[in-house]
Amino acid sequence: MPLEALTSPLSTSAAPPAVDSSFLNLSKGLPALVPRKRRTPPQNPLPVQKTPTLSLPPNIDSISFFEPSRRVFSPRDHGMFLRSPCYSLVLAFVFSLSEACANTKISAISLSTQPPIIQNILSILSSISTQVECNPPKDQGASRFGNSAFRDFFDAVSDCLGQYHEGLGGPTPEATLEVSSYLQHSLGSRSRIDYGSGHELNFILWLLCLNRLSLLSPSSFPALALLVFPRYIHLLRKIQSTYYLEPAGSHGVWGLDDYHFLPFLFGASQLLHHPYIRPLSVHNEIILEEEGDEYMYLDMVRWTMATKSVKGLKWTQPMLDDISGAKSWEKVEQGMRRMFVKEVLEKLPVMQHFLFGSLIPAVDGMGSEEVQDEKNIQESEAESSGHIEALEHIHRDDDAWGDCCGIKIPSTVAAAQEAKKWGSREIFRRVPFD
Repeated sequence: MPLEALTSPLSTSAAPPAVDSSFLNLSKGLPALVPRKRRTPPQNPLPVQKTPTLSLPPNIDSISFFEPSRRVFSPRDHGMFLRSPCYSLVLAFVFSLSEACANTKISAISLSTQPPIIQNILSILSSISTQVECNPPKDQGASRFGNSAFRDFFDAVSDCLGQYHEGLGGPTPEATLEVSSYLQHSLGSRSRIDYGSGHELNFILWLLCLNRLSLLSPSSFPALALLVFPRYIHLLRKIQSTYYLEPAGSHGVWGLDDYHFLPFLFGASQLLHHPYIRPLSVHNEIILEEEGDEYMYLDMVRWTMATKSVKGLKWTQPMLDDISGAKSWEKVEQGMRRMFVKEVLEKLPVMQHFLFGSLIPAVDGMGSEEVQDEKNIQESEAESSGHIEALEHIHRDDDAWGDCCGIKIPSTVAAAQEAKKWGSREIFRRVPFD
């Protein structure tokens, strides 16, 4: 390059680059502004479960009372129940109880203003609690399976059921026999020494029967959900901790809880529009300690964490940990409604133990225990002869064991109780996800 080109000043008269004049032509005005389309939020394939209308109580004079019995023995029977008025009745009562405690703390319901029947129901639960103390558990070493003393407790309560119901105002002894059967079966299974969401549902059905007898009006629903039901949950914790009731058909770590479901539904309804407690607050131990006595959802999480030998919902209850990421309690409550339908009412192994009577009627054409007893005799004869491959064998899911297989699940509550007894948390071998 010549030396003159390097030393000469830069030219300032260079012409600007050519610009396409059509690009700046504004003679036709600005183009129309088109709003950006918002993305459609993902839709949940499961619709929100609405609350059916709770029907009026029937005319008592037209009812012939009898002891409730099982009527669901096959998928056909189960399908008939899901299409029956009885299904809508149960759904309406459960969801009405949930709505009755919406945005309400437990302490907001005053016991002194409640009708006498609420006091009587609480007295019944207190009497049952006394029976636990009168029937202490038997010494069975460090075993974490069901304690056989539970059968003595169960029989003692059964003998007092008529006395317990005298103050409730049942119309006839036959009505008392029918209604008391639901309370009896809400304490767990005498034969298997276990407890699950089906037994919990029996307690709700007991209250539903009292409603059908016009003894519990809709105005008492807040007291039922926030005074009676929490007392029942605490009674069952005492029973579970004393007799080491085994989870009945539990999802175990992959479920909400080893024993209960409805406290999470009612508890989510309590927190629907809480000013500062969010779903993520279940990880805050201070909030659990300060607010657990007021809200069932927080109380259940607190109890779960207290009875597990491994700390943290991430490891012990992953589903509760996942739910804590929900944006609002409304989402949680809607999910609990769906889960109640899918995991309780639509589960055949749960509904096989559902009791039908005159107040909670079955549909004509459903199975009966008489026919099932004959079938059980045939199955026993086939099993004794070794020909069992052709018999019906219903499991909870395709990849899970059902109750019929006889697989016992140790109580996780027993782990904490045995740790207190021995003064060490490592005296026994842990069960995964204790």
